[in-house]
Amino acid sequence: MTEQRLMSELDRLVSEGRNPRTVDIDLLPTIDVLRKINDEDRVVPAAVEKVLPEIAAAVDRIVLAFQKGARLIYIGAGTSGRLGVLDASECPPTFRVPEGMVVGLIAGGSDALVRSIEGAEDDPKMGAQALREIGLAPDDVVVGIAVSGRTPYVIGGLNYARQIGATTVALSCNPASTIAGIADIAISPVVGPEVLTGSTRLKSGTAQKLVLNMLTTASMIRIGKSFQNLMVDLNPSNKKLVARAIRMVMQTTGCTAPQARHALDQTGNDVKLAILVTITGAGVEEARTALGKAGGFLRKAITEMTA
Repeated sequence: MTEQRLMSELDRLVSEGRNPRTVDIDLLPTIDVLRKINDEDRVVPAAVEKVLPEIAAAVDRIVLAFQKGARLIYIGAGTSGRLGVLDASECPPTFRVPEGMVVGLIAGGSDALVRSIEGAEDDPKMGAQALREIGLAPDDVVVGIAVSGRTPYVIGGLNYARQIGATTVALSCNPASTIAGIADIAISPVVGPEVLTGSTRLKSGTAQKLVLNMLTTASMIRIGKSFQNLMVDLNPSNKKLVARAIRMVMQTTGCTAPQARHALDQTGNDVKLAILVTITGAGVEEARTALGKAGGFLRKAITEMTA
Protein backbone atom coordinates (compact mmCIF):
# COMPACT_ATOMS: atom_id res chain seq x y z
CA MET A 1 0.00 0.00 0.00
CA THR A 2 1.37 3.43 -0.95
CA GLU A 3 1.90 6.12 1.67
CA GLN A 4 -0.67 8.31 -0.05
CA ARG A 5 -3.32 5.58 0.06
CA LEU A 6 -2.54 4.81 3.69
CA MET A 7 -2.83 8.47 4.66
CA SER A 8 -6.15 8.62 2.83
CA GLU A 9 -7.39 5.61 4.80
CA LEU A 10 -6.31 7.14 8.10
CA ASP A 11 -8.12 10.37 7.22
CA ARG A 12 -11.39 8.43 7.16
CA LEU A 13 -10.94 6.82 10.59
CA VAL A 14 -12.71 8.32 13.60
CA SER A 15 -9.92 7.10 15.86
CA GLU A 16 -7.33 9.05 13.83
CA GLY A 17 -9.17 12.37 13.89
CA ARG A 18 -7.96 15.46 15.76
CA ASN A 19 -9.87 16.20 18.93
CA PRO A 20 -11.00 19.85 18.96
CA ARG A 21 -11.32 19.76 22.76
CA THR A 22 -7.62 19.07 23.35
CA VAL A 23 -5.73 21.23 20.85
CA ASP A 24 -4.43 23.40 23.71
CA ILE A 25 -3.36 20.48 25.91
CA ASP A 26 0.34 21.26 25.56
CA LEU A 27 -0.22 24.69 27.14
CA LEU A 28 -2.03 23.47 30.25
CA PRO A 29 -0.77 22.82 33.79
CA THR A 30 -0.67 19.21 34.91
CA ILE A 31 -4.01 19.16 36.72
CA ASP A 32 -5.79 20.53 33.64
CA VAL A 33 -4.09 18.01 31.36
CA LEU A 34 -5.44 15.30 33.64
CA ARG A 35 -8.91 16.86 33.61
CA LYS A 36 -8.90 16.77 29.80
CA ILE A 37 -7.94 13.10 29.81
CA ASN A 38 -10.54 12.31 32.45
CA ASP A 39 -13.26 14.19 30.59
CA GLU A 40 -12.55 12.22 27.43
CA ASP A 41 -12.50 8.92 29.32
CA ARG A 42 -16.09 9.55 30.44
CA VAL A 43 -17.39 8.91 26.93
CA VAL A 44 -16.09 5.33 26.84
CA PRO A 45 -18.75 3.51 28.93
CA ALA A 46 -21.53 5.19 26.98
CA ALA A 47 -19.96 4.08 23.70
CA VAL A 48 -19.72 0.51 24.96
CA GLU A 49 -23.34 0.61 26.15
CA LYS A 50 -24.47 1.26 22.59
CA VAL A 51 -22.95 -2.01 21.36
CA LEU A 52 -24.23 -4.27 24.15
CA PRO A 53 -26.50 -6.23 21.74
CA GLU A 54 -23.50 -7.12 19.59
CA ILE A 55 -21.46 -8.06 22.65
CA ALA A 56 -24.33 -10.29 23.82
CA ALA A 57 -24.45 -12.01 20.43
CA ALA A 58 -20.72 -12.71 20.67
CA VAL A 59 -21.05 -14.02 24.24
CA ASP A 60 -23.76 -16.46 23.16
CA ARG A 61 -21.49 -17.82 20.41
CA ILE A 62 -18.57 -18.12 22.84
CA VAL A 63 -20.75 -19.99 25.34
CA LEU A 64 -21.79 -22.41 22.60
CA ALA A 65 -18.12 -22.94 21.70
CA PHE A 66 -17.18 -23.63 25.32
CA GLN A 67 -20.03 -26.10 25.67
CA LYS A 68 -18.59 -27.98 22.67
CA GLY A 69 -15.12 -28.03 24.21
CA ALA A 70 -13.90 -25.42 21.72
CA ARG A 71 -11.93 -22.21 22.27
CA LEU A 72 -12.11 -18.44 22.33
CA ILE A 73 -9.16 -17.00 20.41
CA TYR A 74 -8.12 -13.36 20.40
CA ILE A 75 -5.88 -12.07 17.62
CA GLY A 76 -4.46 -8.57 17.43
CA ALA A 77 -1.38 -6.37 17.12
CA GLY A 78 0.20 -3.74 19.36
CA THR A 79 -1.99 -2.53 22.21
CA SER A 80 -4.96 -4.49 20.86
CA GLY A 81 -2.96 -7.71 20.84
CA ARG A 82 -1.60 -7.11 24.32
CA LEU A 83 -5.09 -6.56 25.70
CA GLY A 84 -6.24 -9.84 24.15
CA VAL A 85 -3.30 -11.75 25.62
CA LEU A 86 -3.94 -10.13 29.00
CA ASP A 87 -7.59 -11.14 29.04
CA ALA A 88 -6.79 -14.69 27.93
CA SER A 89 -4.03 -15.13 30.53
CA GLU A 90 -6.31 -14.13 33.39
CA CYS A 91 -8.96 -16.77 32.68
CA PRO A 92 -7.23 -19.88 34.14
CA PRO A 93 -6.61 -18.41 37.62
CA THR A 94 -9.90 -16.54 37.73
CA PHE A 95 -12.21 -19.25 36.44
CA ARG A 96 -10.19 -22.46 36.86
CA VAL A 97 -10.33 -23.22 33.15
CA PRO A 98 -7.58 -25.15 31.36
CA GLU A 99 -4.74 -23.35 29.63
CA GLY A 100 -5.68 -23.01 25.99
CA MET A 101 -9.43 -22.61 26.45
CA VAL A 102 -8.95 -18.86 25.90
CA VAL A 103 -6.00 -17.99 23.67
CA GLY A 104 -4.36 -14.65 22.93
CA LEU A 105 -2.30 -14.22 19.74
CA ILE A 106 -0.26 -11.08 19.07
CA ALA A 107 1.62 -10.04 15.95
CA GLY A 108 5.32 -10.47 16.60
CA GLY A 109 4.83 -13.20 19.22
CA SER A 110 5.70 -13.03 22.91
CA ASP A 111 8.43 -10.41 22.37
CA ALA A 112 5.71 -7.98 21.27
CA LEU A 113 4.19 -8.11 24.76
CA VAL A 114 7.08 -6.15 26.27
CA ARG A 115 8.41 -4.09 23.36
CA SER A 116 7.00 -2.53 20.24
CA ILE A 117 7.24 -4.65 17.10
CA GLU A 118 4.86 -2.54 15.09
CA GLY A 119 5.91 -3.79 11.64
CA ALA A 120 4.73 -7.29 12.57
CA GLU A 121 1.14 -6.24 11.95
CA ASP A 122 1.62 -5.53 8.24
CA ASP A 123 1.50 -9.10 6.89
CA PRO A 124 -1.95 -10.72 6.62
CA LYS A 125 -0.35 -14.11 5.99
CA MET A 126 1.14 -14.07 9.49
CA GLY A 127 -2.32 -13.73 11.03
CA ALA A 128 -3.52 -16.79 9.14
CA GLN A 129 -0.34 -18.66 10.01
CA ALA A 130 -0.75 -17.94 13.72
CA LEU A 131 -4.19 -19.54 13.66
CA ARG A 132 -2.94 -22.51 11.65
CA GLU A 133 -0.21 -23.14 14.20
CA ILE A 134 -2.72 -23.51 17.03
CA GLY A 135 -4.96 -25.80 14.96
CA LEU A 136 -7.95 -23.51 14.51
CA ALA A 137 -11.16 -25.58 14.26
CA PRO A 138 -14.67 -24.79 13.02
CA ASP A 139 -16.15 -24.79 16.54
CA ASP A 140 -13.72 -22.11 17.76
CA VAL A 141 -14.56 -18.41 18.05
CA VAL A 142 -11.98 -15.92 16.74
CA VAL A 143 -12.12 -12.30 17.93
CA GLY A 144 -10.05 -9.96 15.78
CA ILE A 145 -9.05 -6.86 17.75
CA ALA A 146 -7.94 -3.72 15.90
CA VAL A 147 -8.91 -0.16 16.79
CA SER A 148 -8.59 0.96 13.17
CA GLY A 149 -10.33 -2.13 11.87
CA ARG A 150 -7.79 -2.32 9.04
CA THR A 151 -4.76 -4.11 10.57
CA PRO A 152 -3.49 -6.60 7.92
CA TYR A 153 -2.46 -9.24 10.52
CA VAL A 154 -6.00 -9.26 11.93
CA ILE A 155 -7.63 -9.18 8.49
CA GLY A 156 -5.59 -12.21 7.45
CA GLY A 157 -6.56 -14.07 10.61
CA LEU A 158 -10.26 -13.35 10.27
CA ASN A 159 -10.28 -14.31 6.58
CA TYR A 160 -8.61 -17.62 7.41
CA ALA A 161 -11.06 -18.23 10.27
CA ARG A 162 -13.98 -17.71 7.88
CA GLN A 163 -12.46 -20.20 5.43
CA ILE A 164 -12.24 -22.78 8.23
CA GLY A 165 -15.84 -22.11 9.26
CA ALA A 166 -15.06 -20.70 12.72
CA THR A 167 -17.24 -17.97 14.21
CA THR A 168 -15.62 -14.57 13.66
CA VAL A 169 -16.00 -11.42 15.75
CA ALA A 170 -14.52 -8.02 14.95
CA LEU A 171 -13.70 -5.56 17.74
CA SER A 172 -12.77 -2.11 16.44
CA CYS A 173 -13.49 1.51 17.31
CA ASN A 174 -14.40 2.63 13.82
CA PRO A 175 -17.82 2.09 12.23
CA ALA A 176 -17.97 0.19 8.94
CA SER A 177 -14.38 -0.98 9.34
CA THR A 178 -12.72 -3.59 7.13
CA ILE A 179 -12.79 -6.25 9.82
CA ALA A 180 -16.44 -5.46 10.61
CA GLY A 181 -17.23 -6.35 7.02
CA ILE A 182 -15.41 -9.68 7.33
CA ALA A 183 -16.75 -10.91 10.67
CA ASP A 184 -20.01 -12.63 11.58
CA ILE A 185 -20.42 -10.20 14.49
CA ALA A 186 -19.04 -6.66 14.57
CA ILE A 187 -18.53 -4.85 17.89
CA SER A 188 -17.65 -1.21 17.19
CA PRO A 189 -17.78 1.16 20.17
CA VAL A 190 -17.07 4.63 18.75
CA VAL A 191 -15.26 6.74 21.34
CA GLY A 192 -14.17 9.54 19.00
CA PRO A 193 -10.76 11.14 18.50
CA GLU A 194 -8.13 10.61 21.17
CA VAL A 195 -6.67 13.20 23.56
CA LEU A 196 -3.44 12.83 21.59
CA THR A 197 -4.23 12.26 17.93
CA GLY A 198 -3.87 8.61 16.98
CA SER A 199 -2.81 7.42 20.44
CA THR A 200 -5.40 4.65 20.48
CA ARG A 201 -4.06 3.05 23.64
CA LEU A 202 -6.15 5.73 25.39
CA LYS A 203 -9.95 5.82 24.96
CA SER A 204 -9.98 3.15 22.27
CA GLY A 205 -7.83 0.83 24.37
CA THR A 206 -10.09 1.40 27.37
CA ALA A 207 -13.15 0.55 25.29
CA GLN A 208 -11.49 -2.63 24.05
CA LYS A 209 -10.60 -3.65 27.61
CA LEU A 210 -14.19 -3.11 28.76
CA VAL A 211 -15.52 -5.24 25.91
CA LEU A 212 -12.99 -8.02 26.49
CA ASN A 213 -13.89 -8.02 30.20
CA MET A 214 -17.51 -8.54 29.19
CA LEU A 215 -16.82 -11.28 26.65
CA THR A 216 -14.98 -13.56 29.04
CA THR A 217 -16.75 -12.67 32.29
CA ALA A 218 -20.26 -13.04 30.88
CA SER A 219 -19.32 -16.24 29.05
CA MET A 220 -17.84 -17.77 32.18
CA ILE A 221 -20.92 -16.83 34.21
CA ARG A 222 -23.11 -18.43 31.55
CA ILE A 223 -21.23 -21.75 31.82
CA GLY A 224 -21.50 -21.90 35.60
CA LYS A 225 -18.23 -20.37 36.77
CA SER A 226 -19.90 -18.16 39.36
CA PHE A 227 -22.31 -18.54 42.26
CA GLN A 228 -24.26 -15.38 42.99
CA ASN A 229 -21.54 -12.79 42.29
CA LEU A 230 -18.65 -14.88 43.60
CA MET A 231 -15.81 -16.40 41.55
CA VAL A 232 -16.34 -19.86 42.96
CA ASP A 233 -14.24 -21.53 40.26
CA LEU A 234 -11.07 -19.57 40.92
CA ASN A 235 -7.80 -21.46 41.31
CA PRO A 236 -6.35 -20.68 44.79
CA SER A 237 -2.76 -20.59 43.51
CA ASN A 238 -1.30 -18.05 45.94
CA LYS A 239 -1.86 -16.87 49.50
CA LYS A 240 -4.23 -14.08 48.50
CA LEU A 241 -6.39 -16.42 46.44
CA VAL A 242 -6.42 -19.03 49.21
CA ALA A 243 -7.68 -16.34 51.60
CA ARG A 244 -10.29 -15.33 49.03
CA ALA A 245 -11.41 -18.94 48.69
CA ILE A 246 -11.80 -19.29 52.47
CA ARG A 247 -13.84 -16.07 52.58
CA MET A 248 -16.13 -17.29 49.78
CA VAL A 249 -16.88 -20.54 51.57
CA MET A 250 -17.63 -18.57 54.74
CA GLN A 251 -19.77 -16.00 52.89
CA THR A 252 -21.93 -18.59 51.19
CA THR A 253 -22.34 -21.07 54.02
CA GLY A 254 -22.00 -19.09 57.25
CA CYS A 255 -19.29 -21.43 58.51
CA THR A 256 -16.16 -20.43 60.44
CA ALA A 257 -12.73 -19.92 58.89
CA PRO A 258 -11.39 -23.24 60.28
CA GLN A 259 -14.43 -25.06 58.89
CA ALA A 260 -13.94 -23.43 55.50
CA ARG A 261 -10.25 -24.32 55.51
CA HIS A 262 -11.11 -27.94 56.37
CA ALA A 263 -13.66 -28.15 53.55
CA LEU A 264 -11.13 -26.79 51.07
CA ASP A 265 -8.52 -29.28 52.27
CA GLN A 266 -11.03 -32.10 51.78
CA THR A 267 -11.85 -31.03 48.24
CA GLY A 268 -8.38 -30.17 46.98
CA ASN A 269 -9.04 -26.42 47.19
CA ASP A 270 -12.11 -26.73 44.97
CA VAL A 271 -14.28 -23.85 46.18
CA LYS A 272 -17.47 -25.11 44.54
CA LEU A 273 -17.15 -28.53 46.10
CA ALA A 274 -16.20 -27.06 49.47
CA ILE A 275 -19.36 -24.94 49.46
CA LEU A 276 -21.55 -27.83 48.34
CA VAL A 277 -20.13 -30.20 50.95
CA THR A 278 -20.53 -27.62 53.71
CA ILE A 279 -24.12 -26.71 52.81
CA THR A 280 -25.39 -30.24 52.21
CA GLY A 281 -23.24 -32.31 54.54
CA ALA A 282 -22.59 -34.71 51.67
CA GLY A 283 -19.35 -36.53 51.07
CA VAL A 284 -16.87 -35.15 48.57
CA GLU A 285 -17.54 -37.76 45.87
CA GLU A 286 -21.30 -37.48 46.25
CA ALA A 287 -21.02 -33.71 45.93
CA ARG A 288 -18.70 -34.03 42.94
CA THR A 289 -21.21 -36.30 41.18
CA ALA A 290 -24.07 -33.92 41.91
CA LEU A 291 -22.09 -30.96 40.61
CA GLY A 292 -21.30 -32.87 37.43
CA LYS A 293 -24.98 -33.71 36.90
CA ALA A 294 -25.77 -30.00 37.36
CA GLY A 295 -23.36 -29.13 34.54
CA GLY A 296 -21.04 -27.37 36.96
CA PHE A 297 -23.73 -24.92 38.12
CA LEU A 298 -23.37 -24.71 41.90
CA ARG A 299 -26.76 -23.08 42.46
CA LYS A 300 -28.49 -25.90 40.57
CA ALA A 301 -26.56 -28.58 42.47
CA ILE A 302 -27.47 -27.04 45.84
CA THR A 303 -31.14 -26.86 44.85
CA GLU A 304 -31.23 -30.48 43.70
CA MET A 305 -29.37 -31.82 46.74
CA THR A 306 -31.46 -29.91 49.29
CA ALA A 307 -34.88 -30.29 47.65
